[in-house]
Order: sequence, then structure tokens, then C-alpha cells
Amino acid sequence: MEYFDVGKVVNTHGLKGEVRVISITNTPEARYYEGAPLTWFGKDGEKEELTVRSHRQHKNFDLLTFEDYYNINQVQKFVGGILRVGEDLLLDLPENEFYIHEVIGCTVIDNDTDEEIGKVKEVLSPGANDVWVVQRQNQKDLLLPYIEPVILDVDIENRVVRVHVMEGLD
Repeated sequence: MEYFDVGKVVNTHGLKGEVRVISITNTPEARYYEGAPLTWFGKDGEKEELTVRSHRQHKNFDLLTFEDYYNINQVQKFVGGILRVGEDLLLDLPENEFYIHEVIGCTVIDNDTDEEIGKVKEVLSPGANDVWVVQRQNQKDLLLPYIEPVILDVDIENRVVRVHVMEGLD
């Protein structure tokens, strides 16, 4: 089964088994409800199935507790690991929304010239808008902001993204 990241455990919180998570998901309420299944992956290849016992938000973090873990000593080992969900738990997204893993590797076509520019290498989230990094042959990567005038059409099924490269972006 393939797994997808939803958050990184960055620290413990208090003494009662709470962990501090920086979330990678846009829908923490749909990932961290009581009884939600998560899989923890450690830095050294360890893996453990967890069930969310509680969730609350504190500053920029999600604070979670897990069933069968009731104190700081039990959850210390989770720090530095990644919380993931299996592909069977991916949520259906609204139209015109995509999972990052669906966009990576898509061919990028310049809508004006109909020529291939390259492939989406990664998606950055620096602030207001995501930035799609397009790997080009024999040129430096092209950075495209994920905004309507630039990203015109995303065809996940055929793995093609049509774009308008605005002046100054290349």
C-alpha cells in the first residue's frame, strides 16, 4: 500500500502523552478526529499503527494523543517521525484541487506555443500561493505560481498541465 504524509511529529507537549504536529494536510479535522487511523513512520524505518484519541489546535500546531499512550515517556519515540495515511483513506477533493503526488511528474505544456516545457518536479508552499517547480532540459528550473492566469488546466488522468508563462517568470 502507498502512504501519504499528513504531518510531522516535532515534539511532545506536556506530560500526558500529547504530541505536537506540524500538519501537511489542509483538512486536519478530517485527519485527526477521535478514532482516526494514522500510521507513524520513524527515521530508521520503524512503522506503527496509531488511533487518534484526541485532537486540539494550539498556536500553529495540532496536538494529538493516541489510544494506549498516556504519558510523555511512551510518546517520546514518535518525535521526528511522520504521520501518514494509506491511499485507501485519501479524501475525495473538490473539483480543481489535487494532491501534490498527483501533480508531480506531469508534463507541462506552454499553452501559447503548444510546446513541452518540462515536468513538475516538486510543489513548494512558501506563503500565499503554492509554487510548482518545473524541471527543464538544459535550463534552470522554472518556478510557476499556482494562480489562475498561470496554471490554466490540470489533467491528472492524462498527466498534462497547460500553463501560460507570464513575462518575467522564465
